[in-house]
Amino acid sequence: MRGNIQEFGSRARLITVVLAVLVLQIGSLINPAYACGCGAMVVDPNAEISVHRETSVVDWDGRTEQIVMRFTVDSDAPEAAWIMPVPGRATVELADAAVFDELVRVAAPVHRTRHYFWPRSGDWPFDHVDGAAGAAPAPGADGSGVGVVGRERLGDFDVARLTATDPDALGDWLDANGFEMPEGLGEDLRPYVDQGWEYVAVRLVPAGKGKVLDGTLDPLRLSFASDTLVYPMRLSRRATTPQSLGLFVLAEHRMEPRGTIGGSEPEVTYAGKVEPQGAVGRLTGGEERFLTVLDQGFPDPGRIDGDHELVAAAEDTPFQRVVWDDDLLTVGGVPVWLLVVGGVPVVVALIVGLRRRRSPLPQTAA
Repeated sequence: MRGNIQEFGSRARLITVVLAVLVLQIGSLINPAYACGCGAMVVDPNAEISVHRETSVVDWDGRTEQIVMRFTVDSDAPEAAWIMPVPGRATVELADAAVFDELVRVAAPVHRTRHYFWPRSGDWPFDHVDGAAGAAPAPGADGSGVGVVGRERLGDFDVARLTATDPDALGDWLDANGFEMPEGLGEDLRPYVDQGWEYVAVRLVPAGKGKVLDGTLDPLRLSFASDTLVYPMRLSRRATTPQSLGLFVLAEHRMEPRGTIGGSEPEVTYAGKVEPQGAVGRLTGGEERFLTVLDQGFPDPGRIDGDHELVAAAEDTPFQRVVWDDDLLTVGGVPVWLLVVGGVPVVVALIVGLRRRRSPLPQTAA
């Protein structure tokens, strides 16, 4: 009998460890690193660049849209080009990186504690038994069909604002500046040309001689007139690996995409009003906004069939994620389960004693 109990305890501890490992593995799958989700990144064919994370903040007051984006890259390339289609004439400038930190703090999940009764792996008496370890995002063009409406040097960026009447003209611009046009990109640019959109073409060039693009780059802010809130995504369909999109959307109301545009169902991870303070207040011009934070995966980027258009939700329902921190139920630092289990023999003894006192003494024969 004792051997069976020990075997059962060993199996229970093994199952606990396996479940903990599975939880950690699943957690790593549902928290992917953000990838480039709104433009085309082009690099010299002899160099490599990987966009580990792109975080974007979109602000819209019903007339003007602002997109603030920041790249974190790993690269051996001394320079690269990036193209962003926009529905109107855009201004481009360096942005305040503090806006990301402020919004991350606002949208952070709240932690709440819930208690459990029976001990788990890591609790006494299992704390030294199974050895389980704790849970430890340009230059001008000479080809016909492209017009340069502005050019600025901003930190590590050489920015050209372009118009184009022919999608192949952007390919000529890239070729003229030493970059190879990704296959099929001209086809994806054609809908923007047909709609009369313009482009922000950015050459990423580190300021220091001999430096390469690596780490977190300075954030850029694009501003343009728009009577709809749109987030360009079509060019990302040429990506060869799964993509993830993370958006902080600031608007008058809670916002939601009209559709999935070929990705998974967008998930709202935060919704609520934010005060116009600090970097957020400077971005919104001191106006109060409703913040909606969206996450969306694109397991097969080739299925992306358009741009995100975001519209007001039916209601401004607030939402904030809750992270539950499990804690063993104790009284005065002593586990309640131990008090209960340890007290059972005492209770049983008391009950038995009381019954014996109340039971009449057996009658003896005369």
